[in-house]
This record gives sequence, C-alpha cells and structure tokens, in this order.
Amino acid sequence: MIPLQVVSMLLVALGATAVVLTRDLVRQAIVLGFYGFGLVVLFVVFQAPDVALSELVVSGIAYPLVLVATIARVLAGKR
Repeated sequence: MIPLQVVSMLLVALGATAVVLTRDLVRQAIVLGFYGFGLVVLFVVFQAPDVALSELVVSGIAYPLVLVATIARVLAGKR
C-alpha cells in the first residue's frame, strides 16, 4: 500500500469520527460535507473516478442541502 492511500484512509477515518462526535445538527451537516470530500479523495486515490464524482454530488451538494432544509423546516414548525 502506498503512503498516499494510507493518508487518505486516515483522513476519512478522522472525518468519520468528527461527524459522529459533532452534536449540533447544522455543524454536523457541514462536517459531513467535509467528510464526503475526504471520501472523494479516497476514491480518486484508489482510481475510482466515477464513484468519486457520484460521491462529490451526493455528499457535497445534495445531502447537506436536504439536511439544512429539513432542520430549517423543523425549527420553523416549533415557532
């Protein structure tokens, strides 16, 4: 295994830990976006560009947008 692969796997492991340990929902959505970008790097390093592009769209744009919209709707319903 080359060192770049090890570094990218450690980056993903640290990102996953950060997502789990984050308690605030909005911050968790932001950290999840960064974790997704770490997965994109991991997939590129392991030469899977098609999976990396899919992960980029899902984790970088779609999932955080849905989370923030859902949180805003729930908070608006409590008022």
